[in-house]
Amino acid sequence: MATTAPRQGLAFVYVTTLFFIWGAVTSVNDVLIPAVKEIFTLTDTQGFLTQFAFFMAYGIVSLPAAAVVSRLGASRSIIVALAVMVVGCLLMPVATHMRTYTIVLIALFVIASGITLLQVAANPLSAVLGPPDKSHFRLVLSQAFNSLGTVVGPYVAAHTLLQGGLFDGGEASEAKIVESLGRIDTAYYFIAAVIVLLAVFLFSVRGRLAAAAPEIDADAAGVGAAFRSKWALLGAAAIFLYVGAEVSIGSTMVNFLEQPNILGLAAVEAGKLVSLYWLGAMVGRFLGSALLTRLPANWLLTFVAGVAAILCLVVSQISGQPAAVLAISIGLFNSIMFPVIFTLTLERSSAPAPATSGLLCMAIVGGALVPLLFAYVADVTASRSLAFQVPMICYLLIAGFALSAGRARIVAEGDVPVSSH
Repeated sequence: MATTAPRQGLAFVYVTTLFFIWGAVTSVNDVLIPAVKEIFTLTDTQGFLTQFAFFMAYGIVSLPAAAVVSRLGASRSIIVALAVMVVGCLLMPVATHMRTYTIVLIALFVIASGITLLQVAANPLSAVLGPPDKSHFRLVLSQAFNSLGTVVGPYVAAHTLLQGGLFDGGEASEAKIVESLGRIDTAYYFIAAVIVLLAVFLFSVRGRLAAAAPEIDADAAGVGAAFRSKWALLGAAAIFLYVGAEVSIGSTMVNFLEQPNILGLAAVEAGKLVSLYWLGAMVGRFLGSALLTRLPANWLLTFVAGVAAILCLVVSQISGQPAAVLAISIGLFNSIMFPVIFTLTLERSSAPAPATSGLLCMAIVGGALVPLLFAYVADVTASRSLAFQVPMICYLLIAGFALSAGRARIVAEGDVPVSSH
């Protein structure tokens, strides 16, 4: 017994490293978008296809990922997930060599497929690696390191992707295009190398992870019952809207801050500021955890969603430094939305918790679809500022979800789930 706790503690550190990695890799997309827009001469809508390709993986791969974890177990599934991510990273140089944007999108889908499998395998491990009464603390801590990854990722990627080549100013030339394409190669070779090192290390401790992995009830893993629960569907809609709004704002941030009527920054400097958007989310998680010990979750969610909606409205109507500051500050109010929507839904859903959780994870596909609507509005109106009204509507609907949750009955632990007839 004396050696169990230290071993679990080390295993928890290993798993939390995964949260950091997938946060960093996911957030690199925010800096990749302005890079590929410049290289391939894309509109906002075409550029946002990067997020569409990436987040569609959650909708398509979540169920197969659950089956893989059920068959292979968490520890082996993590190794497979990291291998899939490496394959996706190595597809990126193929795309740049062939100068084919379609292959860029395929590479991002493959990377995201690996991340989806990684999340399905790693989340339950984070919960069980230690005393049961500390499970919430461990999940919050792991998520905080995920947020740290989203802060570090854009900052480092901006130095690589958004300077030199086409971002040095002047007329575009073949030499500049080649240099910018090479910088994408460098970024993804580096990511692949880090993932390989992590995979080798985790393979060496796979026995410890396997011993700590929870048993998976395959019968409870399907999401079918969740589709018969009103609150599971409402929660999934809220997750869909939240992820869509958050990704839309993060994805447009570089190009938004570059605009002469906002800050007029060089791309690399704008890319660095994207880190502040995600830093707000990280800080907000710690502040939100403290506030949730004193305030009802549904009221706090109503407040932050309402403030986020107001900020989006104001940003859509103003310009200059105030617009930049308010746009970046939306990240602070995004911070608690995902976990609070998740828990409010689990408390009220009449479907089994695994089924509800599965549907909520599938709803992350909102990160693929809502940003496309944002980009379409930006292209049609020729205004990225006006496009902020798209996430504004998302936040207003989330506030409505929170208010409704306050009036809904919480399903008791012993209540019978929805029947299948």
